[in-house]
Amino acid sequence: MRDLLPELLGWWRAGDRAAVATVVRTFRSAPREPGAALAVGPGGEVIGSVSGGCVEGAVYDLCLEVAETGAPVLARYGVTDDDAFDVGLTCGGTIEILVVPLSREAWPGFESFAARVLGGRAADGGRVPSGVCLATVVGADGGSAGRTVDAGRAGGPLGRHLVVPADADGPGTTLGDPGLDAAVTADAVGQLAAGVSAVREYGPRGERTGTGTRVFLQVFAPPPRLLVFGAIDFAAALARAGRLLGYRVTVCDARPVFATSARFPEADEVVTEWPHRYLAAEIDAGRVSVRDAVCVLTHDPKFDAPLLHTALTGLPAGTYVGAMGSRRAHAEREARLIEDGVPRAALARLRSPIGLDLGARTPDETAVSIAAEIIAARSGASTRPLSETDGPIHG
Repeated sequence: MRDLLPELLGWWRAGDRAAVATVVRTFRSAPREPGAALAVGPGGEVIGSVSGGCVEGAVYDLCLEVAETGAPVLARYGVTDDDAFDVGLTCGGTIEILVVPLSREAWPGFESFAARVLGGRAADGGRVPSGVCLATVVGADGGSAGRTVDAGRAGGPLGRHLVVPADADGPGTTLGDPGLDAAVTADAVGQLAAGVSAVREYGPRGERTGTGTRVFLQVFAPPPRLLVFGAIDFAAALARAGRLLGYRVTVCDARPVFATSARFPEADEVVTEWPHRYLAAEIDAGRVSVRDAVCVLTHDPKFDAPLLHTALTGLPAGTYVGAMGSRRAHAEREARLIEDGVPRAALARLRSPIGLDLGARTPDETAVSIAAEIIAARSGASTRPLSETDGPIHG
């Protein structure tokens, strides 16, 4: 939903009535993961996607209905031999979608929630989002493929939400019971720390051993960071790729004549500083996590040696660290780092030469190969062609 928020906020501020459909659970192979959203605006316009096209038409009609009636609806879409070419997922999976109305009346605190997710202004004029968890009641199990489950049959109060932290949605938001609010808040804090959305089930008063009230804990964690060191043409291409993948991109170089916003318009920030000093300060401030990626494109030992020493010995385990250069340059760099006291176990973290073997030549092709390696490192995927693998193709 994050990408839809600016337009949703515009509809909300204008006093319009809209509806938002969100994937809350998936089973087996499914084209979109929980949290994927589609919205239908006051003029019937569509933004977002919940299935890559499989059930978009049915969800669109459901959104029109919910926008008109103001009553949330839970829907489940799957596939059987009979309905594979009707409303269903031909990939063989099942998705559960919650459709809720969006208006000033239906969600008075939406503006506060959206502002917290989108973030306040940073010192450099950029936006720095903060973590928020949107806890929404999605009812109890029920419904079959293509059939909707209304609030009266789904265990209600379907669609009611609680935002954690509470100041992200103003005072007074509740799921209907203080015990339930407390249990959900505690779990939401845990999901925020993990950066992962989940569905949890509770008793009506928050009993953890109870059933009947399912809550979707949708995490809006700050976007991961892509730290690119070296203000070169490959860095500009990588900044574009990182922005496309949802990273907050920083380009850093010690040379002010090259480190300019005009040369890197896709970067969220351009920093003029010695790379190792900047990275050390970010690590000390707790602003680099395992979700982030550090790419060293400097091609200069006086920059990359101290920078890689800082990265390999100071970053959390699991943070992607890659460095550009030939195999010969990598061997020389590795020997220099060993002399500087970097343990061999830490050196094993370094991905150099950076990127996957895609036959890349141009800056944009190289950026794709680097981005592909970052995705594979994050997911643990094999990087083999899907035509050579078995099992689900959707992560």
